[in-house]
Amino acid sequence: MTSAPAAPPVRAYRRLGVEERRAQLLGAALTLFAHRAPDDVSIDEVAVAAGVSRPLVYRYFPGGRQQLYEAALGSAAEQLTLCFAEPAAGPPTERVSRVLDRYLGFVDQHDAGFSALLRGGSVAETSRTSAIVDGVRRAAAEQILLHLGRGTGPGQEPAGPRLRMMVKTWIAAVEAASLIWLDEDKQPAAPDLRGWLVDHLIALLTATAASDDETAAVVAELLGQETSEGPAGRLAARVLPVAGRAAHLLPQD
Repeated sequence: MTSAPAAPPVRAYRRLGVEERRAQLLGAALTLFAHRAPDDVSIDEVAVAAGVSRPLVYRYFPGGRQQLYEAALGSAAEQLTLCFAEPAAGPPTERVSRVLDRYLGFVDQHDAGFSALLRGGSVAETSRTSAIVDGVRRAAAEQILLHLGRGTGPGQEPAGPRLRMMVKTWIAAVEAASLIWLDEDKQPAAPDLRGWLVDHLIALLTATAASDDETAAVVAELLGQETSEGPAGRLAARVLPVAGRAAHLLPQD
């Protein structure tokens, strides 16, 4: 007599706590939003990705896709903000290089979602999502200013208007370059883009220092921390010969 085939093992079901379940749903949503525009992601797809039912998603996010997108965006914003956190040790341009490596890594992993987020134009965009994005920009600017020796904490000297504007301008340039990088099939390679963006920061600091005493003092202090092998040293070696060709533009005694 042939014995009946053994029944397949029953998968153990573990009931998740509220925060665990919410984190699971946000993780699934972030995975989808990372590579597709928010308008193209449905609640059903999030449910399938998370391995739960559609009603369960609505139980946690009764506002539907909009509420889920805003929550996922907030979670992604926290991750992106962390990219700019770097210990204040070592030459400043090397710190900024490490920050940009993390930032570009995030852009690479969240390509379509990053584009939709920064370009706007999505029906999912609201004043709340815009506030989340602006919060990331402000946090990024504050972190860069800290590496330039300016902060808002106790005993720290805050940045003046010209220096603050310069840093915000650079943050905007980093965003624009990231979007162009995605449009250009992520060319040049991320390390080359990172080096170019660090060069931009040094160039902006130098140009601003020429007409702003505070920035000039910041640059003088930063240069004392740089090395010939670091980004500032390598840029100086490339730029000085070029600048020498402009000697005829200087006033003659």
